[in-house]
Amino acid sequence: MKQTGYARPPAARLDATFAALADPTRRAILARLADGEATVTDLARPFRMSQPAVSKHLKVLEKAGLISQGKDAQRRPRRIEPKPLAEATMWLERYRKLWEANFRRLDDLLEEMKSLTPPGDDR
Repeated sequence: MKQTGYARPPAARLDATFAALADPTRRAILARLADGEATVTDLARPFRMSQPAVSKHLKVLEKAGLISQGKDAQRRPRRIEPKPLAEATMWLERYRKLWEANFRRLDDLLEEMKSLTPPGDDR
């Protein structure tokens, strides 16, 4: 399939993004990081899992490029990285446009069919 209108992100990076987003814990971590950077301890707090388990989720997010780790003295705060999400959004946008066009054509067809139905006919 030929891509037009924007550069296609490498498939492996897009695969890693969607694989990371497939897990609800990782999505919750990203939602928290959208409010600002946080440490592993901060991120683990709302979950019923160990800090090492949260760290495994963070590694998946880091490998996908969705978050990065800073260094602030003894702290290692994580922060969200927007580029992979922007690439996924661009990829999804193509399909949103496709479905919107299909729904517009369906709406037009339904309007046409309504205009062909005689008045008083309750079909």
